[in-house]
Amino acid sequence: MELRDIEIFLTLAEELHFGRTADRLHVSQARVSQSIARQERQIGARLFARNSRRVELTAIGAQLEEDLRAGYQRILDGTSAATATARGVTSTLTLGLYGPQAHDCAHVIDLFRARRPDVDLRIQEIHFTDPFGPLRDGSAQVATCWLPVREPDLTVGPVVVAEPLLLMVAADHPLAARDSVGMEDLADWLLPQSAVPVPDYWLQTLVPTHTPGGRPVRRGPKVSTFQEVAAVVAAGEAISLVHGDAARYYPWPGLRYLRPYDAPLGTWVLIWPTAGETDLVRALAGAARDAGPRKG
Repeated sequence: MELRDIEIFLTLAEELHFGRTADRLHVSQARVSQSIARQERQIGARLFARNSRRVELTAIGAQLEEDLRAGYQRILDGTSAATATARGVTSTLTLGLYGPQAHDCAHVIDLFRARRPDVDLRIQEIHFTDPFGPLRDGSAQVATCWLPVREPDLTVGPVVVAEPLLLMVAADHPLAARDSVGMEDLADWLLPQSAVPVPDYWLQTLVPTHTPGGRPVRRGPKVSTFQEVAAVVAAGEAISLVHGDAARYYPWPGLRYLRPYDAPLGTWVLIWPTAGETDLVRALAGAARDAGPRKG
């Protein structure tokens, strides 16, 4: 299996969508399909189950993803280290981001890199099921996170993105035909919830227990990734509050993004371990303050 085919497989395993995988890797959708078909022929088993509504990893595909990802990351890290040495880079800083957020934080990243060409700024993906873990285990030195953050060991830094929350619904959902929707409408439908424990105060931003008027909001399907959130919403099993970047980067045919007239702001900030604050962390925070937040 060639390195490019491994990259295609791992990206599709994350996106679970052939079109988004092609866009992310800047190749044609046919190239993605051909690569996956070739891999399935070589292995002798289906890696993905496809139908008209969704793409899912098979059991063999899930095992292959687990086996390949660590080795692929070691290849990337080795190549990056060699490149950094050739460029005279003397330091490394790892920034944890959610999904395609590197695009929304590009104004901060570009300014930091212009100011500190001696630093190799690496990006690590973070998932909502473990928002603070990478900072605490040292795999990331700084990360983005939506507010509020009330962790005594973490410092809350400058705002990098601020825009109203959106309501994601199925394209044929009754709310999609409405002239307007509001936060009180959340009480009439199920909202997805994290499949693993996360701080409830933090989850309240996207999965509140009550509407602003005090009506209870019911929690529904358990999900572990944004793709799973989108899948249960597209299937009509739930509706979901999401941050504004979802509409930009996940325009699934079966989804609609609505803006509640009273939607609160979704505010993203930089956070880092207070005990692990370094000159590089402060330099990145300074770039974020000077660049200002991206506003939707």
